[in-house]
Amino acid sequence: MTDSIHTRKAEHIEITLNEKVTGTNISTGLEKVQFIHNALPEIDFNEISIESKFLNEQRPTPFVISSMTGGAAFAETINRNLAIAAEEKGWILALGSMRALIESEEHRSSFQVRQYAPNVPIIANLGAVQLNYGFGVEQCKQIIEMTDANALVLHLNTIQEVIQPNGDLNFKDLLLKIEQLTKELGVPIGVKEVGWGIDGNTAKKLCDAGISFVDVAGAGGTSWSQVEKFRSNDPVKRAAAETFSGWGNPTVDCVIGVREQVANTSIVASGGMYTGLDAAKTIALGADMVGFGRSILKEATLSVEDVMTVMETKELELRMAMFGIGAKDIQTLQATDRVVYHR
Repeated sequence: MTDSIHTRKAEHIEITLNEKVTGTNISTGLEKVQFIHNALPEIDFNEISIESKFLNEQRPTPFVISSMTGGAAFAETINRNLAIAAEEKGWILALGSMRALIESEEHRSSFQVRQYAPNVPIIANLGAVQLNYGFGVEQCKQIIEMTDANALVLHLNTIQEVIQPNGDLNFKDLLLKIEQLTKELGVPIGVKEVGWGIDGNTAKKLCDAGISFVDVAGAGGTSWSQVEKFRSNDPVKRAAAETFSGWGNPTVDCVIGVREQVANTSIVASGGMYTGLDAAKTIALGADMVGFGRSILKEATLSVEDVMTVMETKELELRMAMFGIGAKDIQTLQATDRVVYHR
C-alpha cells in the first residue's frame, strides 16, 4: 500500500505540471468581478499595507502556499524551496496530504520542512475521509508532532476519490468525527475542498462543529478528477471523469456564500488563483487569505529564487489593485464599495 501512495504522489506532481488539468466549461467567476478605478486615490503607494490577520495573528501578507505535495522524492525539493521562500516572504505554508507520513517512513523528510521555515505558520494536511479509515486523534497528533505544524487542515475530495484507483468512498458521519477532533487535537483545525468548492451552508455546519478556518478551494482551477483521469486505465472512470470536468462551485460564489453564512471565521480563497489581482478581488468579496497552488508549482521545481520572484509579483499586483481603488490596507480593501460582481 505504501508503495502505491508514494507512486501516486509522484504521478500527481508530473501530471499537474505537464497535463491540462483545469476544469472545462466552468470558471472561478473572477472574470465577472471588476473594480471601479479610482483616479484620485489620495494615498501613498509606498504606505500601502498588505498585513493581514489569520487565526487571530498578524501576518505580513494575506497569502498562503496551498497544499500541494509530499511523500515523494521530488516533493522534498519542491517543499524545501517553498519553505525557504515562505520564510523569506512571510507566507503561510500548507503541506500536501500526510497519510503517507504515518503509513510509511519513506520520504517523511519531504513533509518535515520546519528547519527551513522556523518562523512561518505551517499547516499539516489530511483527507477528512481518513477519519473513517483508521485515523483518529492520536494519528493526527503524530502528524502535528512530526511536522511541527501550527494547524491541521482536513481536505474534502469526494469526486477525486471516486475516480482514484482504490479510492476511499465512505464519507458517512464525518461531521461528528471532525467535531470530536476539534475538541481533542489541541491546534486549530480547518477544512478545505480540493477544487470543487465549499458552499455557505456546508461551511456553517463545519464552523458550528468547531472548525477554525475554511479554505473554499473552488472550481475553475485544477480539477482532481481530471488529474486522476490521467492516472486511470479504467475506460469507465476516464469517461466519467471527463463528464465531471465542469463540476463544482466557482471560487467567487464560494467566497461570497461562505462569508454570508460565517461572520467571524477565517476564509481562505483558493481554486484557480493566479495573480495578485485575483487575490484582491476575493479579499474584496469577503476572503481573509488567498491560497496559490499550481500557479507556483513549476517555479518550486526550479529554485527558491524562482518562487520568490512569483511571490513578489503577486504581492506587487495586490498593492497595485489596492492603489487603483484607494485602499490603504487590507481592512479597507475588505470594506470597499468599488467592487462589482456581474452575476
